[in-house]
Amino acid sequence: MQLFNIPKNPRVLIFDIDATLYTCPEYAHEQIDAQIRHFAKINGLSADGARNMVADFRRKWAAEHGGKKISLGNLLVFFGIPIEESIEWRKMLFDPADYLSHDEKLVCAVKKLKESFYLLCVTNNPVEPARKTLEVLGVSEFFPKIVGLDTCLASKPSKKILEKAIEWAKIDTGEKIDFCDCVSIGDRFDIDLDLALSLGMGGVLVKGAEDVYDLPAVLQS
Repeated sequence: MQLFNIPKNPRVLIFDIDATLYTCPEYAHEQIDAQIRHFAKINGLSADGARNMVADFRRKWAAEHGGKKISLGNLLVFFGIPIEESIEWRKMLFDPADYLSHDEKLVCAVKKLKESFYLLCVTNNPVEPARKTLEVLGVSEFFPKIVGLDTCLASKPSKKILEKAIEWAKIDTGEKIDFCDCVSIGDRFDIDLDLALSLGMGGVLVKGAEDVYDLPAVLQS
């Protein structure tokens, strides 16, 4: 776990979901690969051919953008697949219940965090599969709002996604919330933290659920 610019009195924790609130490399991989295989199928390509196209594009993007990564949703736009179509793919191609299960340690950690912070999720999946993931893990009740791919029709990193998260936090808490009151928590620095930090938020880079288990001790100290 790595901490970046944590505010003195943070009030809002903005969680990524996939590979952050659970540790399951197989499911994290399948969410990406299922979309690549589907792209291959509808374009008459082999699965390996499509995988190579994506890998080549990622390498080129990183080389042209200072080593930064690009989300698959944003990458597919360059391949002619609009965000709206990506949303439908993500709804139909995989089911979190096939890979994940109730995580009591996560439940205890998130419940403890809920005592001190307003919690919400920001994800590059649509709200429907994201909510299913939270339900399978057992933590859905602690996250009243999810900003998903279909909320703003944008894929992280995107300022308007974080602005929507803050807007909802303001409405639900009735408090004046700004970027400096928030902490973004995720497993990918370029996608989950870089933009958030540039806007004045704090950041926590995690390797998976095991790090989230320790967050109450870290952030409530």
